[in-house]
Amino acid sequence: MALLNFKRKSDATQGADLEAILADYSIEVMPRTAEKIEDFTALLPKGTRVYIAHIEGTPIDDMVATARRLSEAGYPVMPHFPARIIKDADTLADWIARYQGEAGVDQALLLAGGVTTPHGAFDSSMQLLETGLFDKAGFKRLHVAGDPDGSMKAVNEAIMWKADFARERTDAEMAIATQFCFEAGPVIKWADDLKAAGMDLPIHIGVAGPAKLQTLIKFSIACGVGASLKVLQKRAIDVTKLLLPYEPTEFLSDLAEHKAANPDFNITNVHFFPLGGIKTNANWAKENGGASGVPAASIG
Repeated sequence: MALLNFKRKSDATQGADLEAILADYSIEVMPRTAEKIEDFTALLPKGTRVYIAHIEGTPIDDMVATARRLSEAGYPVMPHFPARIIKDADTLADWIARYQGEAGVDQALLLAGGVTTPHGAFDSSMQLLETGLFDKAGFKRLHVAGDPDGSMKAVNEAIMWKADFARERTDAEMAIATQFCFEAGPVIKWADDLKAAGMDLPIHIGVAGPAKLQTLIKFSIACGVGASLKVLQKRAIDVTKLLLPYEPTEFLSDLAEHKAANPDFNITNVHFFPLGGIKTNANWAKENGGASGVPAASIG
């Protein structure tokens, strides 16, 4: 099928496809944004995986406390381990031990991190994997970063290395978690190209939650989401859309329709970046995701 020429289904069928792709969605928080949420069970479905972003300068104490709170509320927690802000193997081992011992964490997202100059021994998620410390601690799930907007050669070589690592060198389940995207066609092509090259890790596609267009453009510039930024800039030119909040409905509906027609499509899950707020994102999922968006507190 033509990647950019999606034929719309009926509202009922489209809704069912959207509900299916939103099943077991995950969401990202930071300690300071999590503090604003009184009760996560009133917002997030039971079993929602919650990533905790580790921004440079955030104390590990705050990260572990946030992980413990979410874990005690019944949510599986996946803290970030940004390689470039981890000083050395001893620091990495300490973080793993604290997350595991104080918050019951057994999964992690490994990524290079947002800083340019490494703080110490590590420069990439591959180096973190090679320490063997996550396997030694018995971590059950390890996610690694991917970017559909990135350079195909450099990014895909790293992804293929990680796929080989998953097959041959770890007992943990692994998956690719991507930066947020806005256009389905290029994402589908990127995922299909990886699969054709032999990359067999499932992909959890990054999705920007509902937010003001200006907010999305600001975050896209900060995160280096180049190709997707052009989509937002094009939207900003349309004065009728400039003042309207962005919602991911069209992007996710296109992906959901493609997945419904291609069940072996390697994008398996949705990962939300709640750029307009956790409550706003959770409410959108509840309104658009059917059973996939029902908060835990609503079903007892």
